[in-house]
Amino acid sequence: MAQTTPNHTQTVSGWAALDSSGKVVPYTFKRRENGVNDVTIEIMYCGICHTDLHFAKNDWGISMYPVVPGHEITGIITKVGSNVNKFKLGDRVGVGCLAASCLECDFCKSSHENYCDQIQLTYNGIFWDGSITYGGYSKFLVADHRYVVRIPENLPMDATAPLLCAGITVFSAFKDSNLVDTPGKRVGVVGLGGLGHVAVKFGKAFRHHVTVISTSPSKEKEARERLGADDFIVSTNAQELQAARRTLDFIVDTVSAKHSLGPTLELLKVNGTLAVVCAPDQPMELPAFPLIFGKLTF
Repeated sequence: MAQTTPNHTQTVSGWAALDSSGKVVPYTFKRRENGVNDVTIEIMYCGICHTDLHFAKNDWGISMYPVVPGHEITGIITKVGSNVNKFKLGDRVGVGCLAASCLECDFCKSSHENYCDQIQLTYNGIFWDGSITYGGYSKFLVADHRYVVRIPENLPMDATAPLLCAGITVFSAFKDSNLVDTPGKRVGVVGLGGLGHVAVKFGKAFRHHVTVISTSPSKEKEARERLGADDFIVSTNAQELQAARRTLDFIVDTVSAKHSLGPTLELLKVNGTLAVVCAPDQPMELPAFPLIFGKLTF
């Protein structure tokens, strides 16, 4: 059941999943008043992340209905708390997956708030005041300014929204593997969905040779012509997989459905790296031999 506290006095309309059917319907609920550390954001756009589908359908068994999804949010600031100095009325801003963290642990102090043990999510979380958090499938959002980012004037608000989850997810994989400023690597992207297409664009922007690995031959044209991929492998084609064996330095796996990691690992060079950024609702198969004989980082 929805939970509110006395300071939740603002009525807002949105869309919510009421049960595991995953169907979203119009829903009216309450948000908290704008606090001293908060900004209120009129939501202009909100991306649809596969995580939204998982929560709407309770695929992970942790959904708290009603679920108002949405954590790829862009909009305009309409209220500013008294402690907020870096934003003003009318600013173009975005909000991603995080609503709050403790701000005191080693992770928070080193700008890794997403690993904080007390992390609060933008939706389907329990906020400090005991209320359930609701996301961006709604008219407006009240957010702690420390988890809000400014959107440059030259970035379209609609195209920016997916960067706040899909974008930062795959960017982090590149950054953590030192691939942002070291061009010339051979990079593989498994899957060409929401995360996958952004990963291809990042890979090319960082001047790498990018290979898309997909079960869908029909996606080759999009991968090459629209996104700029250099190569394309159909992952169900044994000959193509064999020809590409041990050719890639780094692979980012973005596929949200259950699948074996074995064929993917075989594509990595010795000392290669596989970054898994997907979250299937069932365990994935992870054969040991490719890891052992390839000296791979997983």
